[in-house]
Amino acid sequence: MVSTQKLEIQLQESFKKKEYSKVVFEITSRTSEEERSSSLCNLLGISRVEGNKNDKDAILLALKDFKRGYLKEKNTVHAIDSLANFIISSVLLRDIEKDYKSDFNDLINLYDSSKEYCLNHRTIHVAMTMIYRRLNYAEKLIFHLDKVIKSKNFNSFDLCNHGYWRCFDKNWKQSDFFNYGKFVDESLKEIPQNQLVPLSDGSNSKIRLGFLSADIIAGHSITYFLKTILLNYDKKKFEILLILNNPKEDQSTNDFKNLVDGTINIWNLNNVSAVNRVRELKLDIMIDLMGYTSMNRIEMLKNRTARKQIIWMGYCNTTGLKNMDYIISDPNLIRFNEEKFYTEKVIYLPKIWNTHCGFDFARYENPPPLFKNKYFTFGCFNSYDKINPDVVNVWSNILKKVENSKLILKTSKIKHGSERLKELFKKNGVLGSIKFVGREKEFKHHLNAYNEIDIALDTYPYNGVTTSFEAIWMGVPVLTMSGYNFNSRCGVSINKNLGLEQLIARDEDDYVQKIVNLSNNHDDYIKLRKLVFANALKSPLFDNQSFNNSFFEALMKIAK
Repeated sequence: MVSTQKLEIQLQESFKKKEYSKVVFEITSRTSEEERSSSLCNLLGISRVEGNKNDKDAILLALKDFKRGYLKEKNTVHAIDSLANFIISSVLLRDIEKDYKSDFNDLINLYDSSKEYCLNHRTIHVAMTMIYRRLNYAEKLIFHLDKVIKSKNFNSFDLCNHGYWRCFDKNWKQSDFFNYGKFVDESLKEIPQNQLVPLSDGSNSKIRLGFLSADIIAGHSITYFLKTILLNYDKKKFEILLILNNPKEDQSTNDFKNLVDGTINIWNLNNVSAVNRVRELKLDIMIDLMGYTSMNRIEMLKNRTARKQIIWMGYCNTTGLKNMDYIISDPNLIRFNEEKFYTEKVIYLPKIWNTHCGFDFARYENPPPLFKNKYFTFGCFNSYDKINPDVVNVWSNILKKVENSKLILKTSKIKHGSERLKELFKKNGVLGSIKFVGREKEFKHHLNAYNEIDIALDTYPYNGVTTSFEAIWMGVPVLTMSGYNFNSRCGVSINKNLGLEQLIARDEDDYVQKIVNLSNNHDDYIKLRKLVFANALKSPLFDNQSFNNSFFEALMKIAK
């Protein structure tokens, strides 16, 4: 009989060397299923997955290993490890295999049966966030992220993920974001100065700017706003470098490279090497386009990459970092008496905090769908993550009050997010009035889908940004609701800069009433729609040159 404990110790070295096929062979040839402990089952399953990440058969075998490992002991640490990996693999296989049926309720029930043993187990709570991410259940997702943080067994990704998802939580005040940001700063690793290249002394002949992003790829929303900067900067005064954190680059990445003076990719560098590589560029200003989002490098920014660091666009809230010097905003987003809840000094651009570059094809004014349908069609193309139960209740109320009205929902991010939304709308008795639309393969078809909408409905507390710019470009009015911080007032800034303050609701009752009033006054609605189409490109929303003047003027003051 083989000593499973001794075998596992022997194979750990092979696993560390990524000799996954060897680990699988040794375990399967030297032990029977009955002999394997939870720990050995888990090691076998992980090795199968790591050695064949896109192989459905390998993942199915791993699922059996993980489930066997869980059932062997159930309540030990190794058993919970197996359960976590069983859940993670089930979710991932469901993502990549359309014909693989995994009932999320079954996975949730497995967790519930052992949750008293999962209190300080990071991996199981991360696994549960994957389920609730796909169920569009932000409240439960936040619950498990909170468990990860309270376990004190977290990494920088966990810290950022928790902070980001709190943007969906109406119960968190800006003071909560501020305090959490300070906790993030304190929790991130500080690199000893003797391991770092000294910062630049600021002796560049031009102001040297770096833009840090993992999202300069085809179709990402951030590219439409960054392009306004890169197409129009004064190369006599500024030198711009892209600092990419992309695992893969595409044609869009290459197009952006051609707009700037230089590019580096730090994806394969650890934090010490990445900070040093960036410091060697002698940047005057680093502008981070991610914050807590995407494949961020928040630990780099904690340790300062340039003389000045700015957060802009990708994350519309405070980072909490002492070394993040500024946040770019506008007067509609952060009120003067709220600056104390942002660790960054606020740069107030005079009109709007970002401007869209527009699209490379002609605009045409389309007649309101109301004309052909004889009923109002509302729409929202925001991520389903932003559609919380409160939003569903308000939209349901609108559908009940506006006779025969319809609602089109469309997202590009989540495969399974519509399941829970359908349940919520069904509970409210309006599911028959909802149309769920899948992702369009061609972007122009995505934009043309706005032609089916009379009025776009914004989400709250997490507003849409890119989708609101798209709707307005297409001549579709957007109703938004004013919130309590930068993140929840983006719609306010957009509509104020378009001159449409009448489409900014004070609260949920006002939100519903504004839609009901428009639906009862067709002439007012038609005039409003024409106004949106006529004024969009003349407004600050798409005035690239004016925005650039303000943007670079602010940067020059900072650099000097």
